[in-house]
Amino acid sequence: MAIKYHQAPDIQQIAKEVVNKLAWNHVLLEHVAFLRSTGSKARRTIARCHALGKAMQIGMGRRKGFYLIEVISEKFDRLSVDEQLKVIIHELMHIPKSFGGGFIHHNKVHTASVDKIYNHYCNLKKSSETKWF
Repeated sequence: MAIKYHQAPDIQQIAKEVVNKLAWNHVLLEHVAFLRSTGSKARRTIARCHALGKAMQIGMGRRKGFYLIEVISEKFDRLSVDEQLKVIIHELMHIPKSFGGGFIHHNKVHTASVDKIYNHYCNLKKSSETKWF
C-alpha cells in the first residue's frame, strides 16, 4: 500500500499551544505544515520532521525556511496523550532558531532533552491554569 497523507489540524493545534507556552518565537508556524500519514513501512519511526533545504528555498524564491511535521498514524495514534505530546515536542525541537531550512540532529534532540522540555511545558501549563485572573 502506498503512503497517503492527510492534513493534521489536531497536531497543528497542539504544536501551536506548545510553541506559544514555551515562547519558541523562532518556530514560525505559518511556515510549518502538519500531516498525518498512513501506510508507511517505517519500523521504528513515529514521526518525522522534514526541512526544505536552502537550495530548494532559493530555487522556489522563498525567503524563509519551511518545515513539515509528519506523524505516522499507525504508530502515533496508539500512544497516550502524554507520549504524543512528547513526540510533537521532539519534532519541533528539530527546528533550529535560525529557521533557515536546517535541522537539529539527534545528538541534541534525544529522550533526555525532550523530557526536560516536556516537564518544563507541563509546569508552565500547570502554573497558568492555577491563576485566578
